[in-house]
Amino acid sequence: MKVFSKIAILATVALLTGVTALADDIKSEEFNPIQTGVTSLSITPDARGASMGDLGAATEADVNSQFWNPSKYAFAYSNAGIGLSYTPWLRKIVNDIFLANVAGYMKIGSGDNQAVSASMRYFSLGEISTSDAGGAAMASINPFEMSVDLGYSRKLSEKFSMGVALRYIYSDLGYGGDGNNPDQTKGASAFAADISGYFTTYPVIGRNECQWSLGFNLSNVGSKVAYNSGNDPAFLPTNMRLGTAFTFPLADYHNLTIALDANKLLVPAKPRQGNYLTEDGGYDYEAYSEALQNWKDMSPITGIFKSFSDAPGGFKEELKEINYSIGAEYAYNQQFFLRGGYFHEDKTKGNRQYFGFGAGFAMNVIRLDASYMIATAQQSPLDQTLRFTVTFDMDGIKNLFGRK
Repeated sequence: MKVFSKIAILATVALLTGVTALADDIKSEEFNPIQTGVTSLSITPDARGASMGDLGAATEADVNSQFWNPSKYAFAYSNAGIGLSYTPWLRKIVNDIFLANVAGYMKIGSGDNQAVSASMRYFSLGEISTSDAGGAAMASINPFEMSVDLGYSRKLSEKFSMGVALRYIYSDLGYGGDGNNPDQTKGASAFAADISGYFTTYPVIGRNECQWSLGFNLSNVGSKVAYNSGNDPAFLPTNMRLGTAFTFPLADYHNLTIALDANKLLVPAKPRQGNYLTEDGGYDYEAYSEALQNWKDMSPITGIFKSFSDAPGGFKEELKEINYSIGAEYAYNQQFFLRGGYFHEDKTKGNRQYFGFGAGFAMNVIRLDASYMIATAQQSPLDQTLRFTVTFDMDGIKNLFGRK
């Protein structure tokens, strides 16, 4: 009997992060994306961040700050909120893969300087049919990945806050056993933590009071996830996000925000056989095998430091591992929003390059946001991706029912 292996599905999940087909001018030995497990943790869950080019480290706090920068919740204007997001994923290829996300927060204490937050995300790979060696259908499985986290943020001054989040991760990409026991599932679990900071100030330029913010988020620092009964350990997508945002008034009730984010995966690059050439044009398989085993055995903390110095091409190659996002948001009276942005990843590290567009409409109780992605790389599976987010303001609901 042929069992649908986790390794095969894991290769499929690598595509889910948006790694596109190689361009004609990229040599195979140069194409070396950072490989991680639970890649769905890197997918933007909400429409607002996606429409601005996948950014949010320093933008104004909203319900979905748990993904971008949990420390922003301490500066949220509303006392509580909850949001639901839905993303049909890779609809150009399949029609049953999706990401669902729910996030919320609540201010605590009497000084308006603390908040607790939580989120849960569920990524479904749809239904996958398995077969035996002869091609006869055996069973259907529904692989998925999910995570649940809790966060706490606090203002340390009038302008600066910090936050932490603890996360449980479960990845079930296949099943174990033989074909007679297709329900014998063997998922992989991991634990991770985030630490973040947010600084905001209100400079006066001319006669206008503006807002300038800086933010960082070190996310998914934790254990490895062990696939295939521990035989194939994988690094979590540990990520360092740095961002800044500047908001200035165009006129009464009209504001414009310009934001920029930079990301780097703090994961060591997997050794490539092409880096172990011998003088006669062959390969040093012994050295390559040793390097590959060292990569598998490396601890996550060691991997974080190694990720800054492991590129064969030195500092220039390390710079290619940084992704950039730039975006803008126009707001009218904090009720109507127009957004746009651009995301860039080096062609040798995944070649994800796309524009995001979106709009939002807010009332006292509810806000609706939508985004649309247009990829610039040819044959990108991310092209035409839609996202939808609905947010409920708990203060607005209280006011609606006349409660103080």
